[in-house]
Amino acid sequence: MTGLGVVTPAGADERAFWAGLCAGRSAARRQPELAGMPVDFACAVDGPAPVPAGAPAPGTDRGGTGDTDRGPAGGSGDGAPPWPGLDLDAVVGGRSVWRMARFVKLALIAARQAVADAGLDPATWQAGRVGVVLGVGVGGVSVLADNVLRLRDRGPEAVSPLLVPMMMPNAAAGEVAIALRAQGPSLSPATACASGATAISLARDLLLSGECDVVVAGGAESVLTPLVVTAFARMGALSTRTGAPAEASRPFAADRDGFVLGEGAAMVVLERETDARARGRSPRALLSGAGASTDAHHPTAPEPQGRVAQAAVETALRQAGWSPYDVEHVNAHGTSTPLNDAMEARLIERLFPHRPPVTAVKGVLGHTLAAAGAIEAVATVLTLEHGIIPPIANLDAPAVEFDLDCVTKEPRRQWVETAVSHSFGFGGHNVALAFRKA
Repeated sequence: MTGLGVVTPAGADERAFWAGLCAGRSAARRQPELAGMPVDFACAVDGPAPVPAGAPAPGTDRGGTGDTDRGPAGGSGDGAPPWPGLDLDAVVGGRSVWRMARFVKLALIAARQAVADAGLDPATWQAGRVGVVLGVGVGGVSVLADNVLRLRDRGPEAVSPLLVPMMMPNAAAGEVAIALRAQGPSLSPATACASGATAISLARDLLLSGECDVVVAGGAESVLTPLVVTAFARMGALSTRTGAPAEASRPFAADRDGFVLGEGAAMVVLERETDARARGRSPRALLSGAGASTDAHHPTAPEPQGRVAQAAVETALRQAGWSPYDVEHVNAHGTSTPLNDAMEARLIERLFPHRPPVTAVKGVLGHTLAAAGAIEAVATVLTLEHGIIPPIANLDAPAVEFDLDCVTKEPRRQWVETAVSHSFGFGGHNVALAFRKA
């Protein structure tokens, strides 16, 4: 793994993102476009900056392009100061920005960051040997919803001819490939909340098979619309702490009551280690193993004991050549839902009895759905690099029934050589990634 790129509610680049995670302060706040909905808060990329005192906030400004973006940000209503958001159109640039939905813009920004971080130049690489794997779960739902209203209110002539290319989930992979001149395989896995991790796993396969020399991989999602947020609320998946949004996402807490929706993107550049070193580039981390499994249990609920999810983790460990006792840190999926956190805690307790430290970044970022696994992979790599494990926001101590060493309240300085990142998605999709310090 030679390059990282990330755009999240905690920050729109690696430095701001890492500062936000280490501050351990939730980015959740009320969103004006959700006013009047059962849940009116979320974690948006233009949300408050949870950075430590004295740390610079990301210097960006924000704009929008009507029905392809979320509406303008407003006050939080909970005392959280807003920070200037990201002007996606300005950062993406070019004449093609008007044809991109918000999730595509987030993906493209993160991909460009990752490629630049890897020291690669798309103008000079062998395009047919470069792949893109970009997980998206939903796609341009805001564009679809807007055009439904146009059809109803104004008739067929009002429907945009760009509706299909803007709403299709694979638009992100396609636009990133166009922008980067990547002519190898371009894939868009949809494994719900595991999509970003699935993309990274598939990228590894493309390298090991020899089909690609470079793969830009990750996940992106932006669905903070009244329709989608209300749909998740109606199924009982979201926290209903409308009186205290910043306290709502609390992975592994006894009083957790659901997740908080977020948006964002993360992309990484993967190469074979020998290729990277041959061009004088030191890897930022090594992806030593990846595993996947399917619960085959329920459309949305995990298999309660986590034994099928554990099989994915065990596959990743086997590929890495590790025993469970070799794992020094777990970046948990940690959604803050009663069922997921209980399942994952059982898995960790059973597979890792030596109690490696556990973090879960959704306390800060909310649940970014398809982007989550990729964002958490970046967080895991940064822990390996910095020797710091970010705390779980809003958690003083894990629920008494969980025998976990959760990092709480402040970052923990601890040298970590190996780590695993868990991702679980609706549909029973389970993915685990095993990382080693380079």
